[in-house]
Amino acid sequence: MTKPLAHIRNFAIIAHIDHGKSTLADRLIQTCGGLEAREMTEQVLDNMDIERERGITIKAQTVRLAYKAQDGIEYQLNLMDTPGHVDFAYEVSRSLASCEGSILVVDSTQGVEAQTLANVYQALDNHHEIVTVVNKIDLPAADVEWAKQQVEDVVGLDASDAIPVSGKTGQNIDQLLEAIVKKLPPPTGNTDRNAPTKALLVDSWYDAYLGVVILVRVVDGYLKKGQKIRFMGTGATRDIDRVGMFTPKKVLLDELGPGEMGFITAAIKDISDTKVGDTITDERNLAPEALPGFKPSIPMVFCSLFPADSSEFEKLRESIAKLKLNDASLHYEMESSQALGMGFRCGFLGLLHMEIIQERLDREFDVDLVPTAPSVVYKIKMTNGNELTLYNPADMPDTTRIATISEPWIKATIMTPDEYLGSLLQLCQERRGVQVELTYVGNRAMLVYRLPLNEVIFDFYDRLKSISRGYASFDYHLDGYEEGDLVKMEILVNGEGVDALAMVVHRSQAERRGRQLCERLKDLIPRQMIKVAIQAAIGGKVIAREDISALRKDVTAKCYGGDISRKRKLLEKQKKGKAKMQMYANVEIPQSAFIAALKMGDEK
Repeated sequence: MTKPLAHIRNFAIIAHIDHGKSTLADRLIQTCGGLEAREMTEQVLDNMDIERERGITIKAQTVRLAYKAQDGIEYQLNLMDTPGHVDFAYEVSRSLASCEGSILVVDSTQGVEAQTLANVYQALDNHHEIVTVVNKIDLPAADVEWAKQQVEDVVGLDASDAIPVSGKTGQNIDQLLEAIVKKLPPPTGNTDRNAPTKALLVDSWYDAYLGVVILVRVVDGYLKKGQKIRFMGTGATRDIDRVGMFTPKKVLLDELGPGEMGFITAAIKDISDTKVGDTITDERNLAPEALPGFKPSIPMVFCSLFPADSSEFEKLRESIAKLKLNDASLHYEMESSQALGMGFRCGFLGLLHMEIIQERLDREFDVDLVPTAPSVVYKIKMTNGNELTLYNPADMPDTTRIATISEPWIKATIMTPDEYLGSLLQLCQERRGVQVELTYVGNRAMLVYRLPLNEVIFDFYDRLKSISRGYASFDYHLDGYEEGDLVKMEILVNGEGVDALAMVVHRSQAERRGRQLCERLKDLIPRQMIKVAIQAAIGGKVIAREDISALRKDVTAKCYGGDISRKRKLLEKQKKGKAKMQMYANVEIPQSAFIAALKMGDEK
């Protein structure tokens, strides 16, 4: 039996990375009896190995909890634990669009940070009621009043009734549950049994036994086993064979009603039938119009993925399609390369997102990959007036036909303790940044900078964290295109261009970036029987060079004594052989060298 709408609460937990969202979700699950004590683990909702190893949330997870409030009514709480990292912001935006309220978690030792702000603004855009929580009050450095003041000064929310809790010890969790029931609004929807069904497709993933599993938020009507449904976006029809919820264990139900969240399966094997944001309706009683769905995600960073073994191309195609089902912010299209064969040009929300996708393809689908250098999308104006969009630096047209090249810029918000401000200003200046704003809240500075995205995607975040010892936080959004003095830099190994390492750089940074990459490749490419030259070039001009010396067999080892001419004869013979080998040699760059070369830092 489905609950009345007044007894349902749908909410997301939002915060900056590492402020304790997943730990707080653990305590809510434990308090509401979602799992028994022996089934509990730390960060129970982070069910991927990568999430546990890195200590970050990558996928938003949903859980249904039953909570008996002080007024004696049992409420149904649909909780969504969201990621905190800026690269997974699309997971957060989808979660917020399918809820009515949010719990804003602020670390009592760190205060408000950049992603806290970004997530709060997203929640307010979705007209959410917000319950503020000050977490980690069990730590010796905790300062609850300071954290509340930060919420009021920086975010602009009234934090007088913010709830101090400890996600680790469970302190004050009962107060938080009462606040969720009292402050957050119930969902709205049509509970009439004869009303057309409308359900939002929030997420989906592939199960080897069940086919595609779909996470839904029912808005109007009901979804039940055996019902024939239609996906309004794709026009596909299916019969539901399972309806259920997560507690976080899978539990099968008879039906899902208005305001409820759960999952359905319908023996879907064709991945293209299910698109995130689609509306599911009853085939016999169609909804007059679809739900608005979600805003599409905009990829920021592009990189090509090729199979290490060209015979595994079909396996890579299937694997990326299944991963796209689980991660709607991944964009991909086919492409081919002279050096690497057939592969896919993929768009990501950031560098961490790119790294996680590559790692998931390797772990979950056992695909060996050769990735190219990450790049952004450039807009090229040709001398004949045409405009081109450049996704891959290797496809850049001849420079004589180019009038201007425009690159994407971002607006970045950096929050940092005062003592690291000077070094961070210097870092932003080095990366061609333009300062927009510098304000103070207590002893914390908030920097707003405009930066070229090309300068940020490589190692900006790592440098920011190392300069500030992990205390600075960083958030950004796209802020249009601007013309720049940009050039294509190619890497030549033994005179042959490696298109996987081609990149577009600003002319002022080209020499430094080229020298860095050549030095890195010198250490990564194994020595050959011939001397190997590694060069960085712009057009026909070489701007940096490193040489890998040849492995040399000691051909004179068998000569003991005797005339020097015997040794000279053997050395001359070896020299001729080396020269011949140099003409026909093909230097193989190992896959590990590609990946390591692209993780370039400012210091070696």
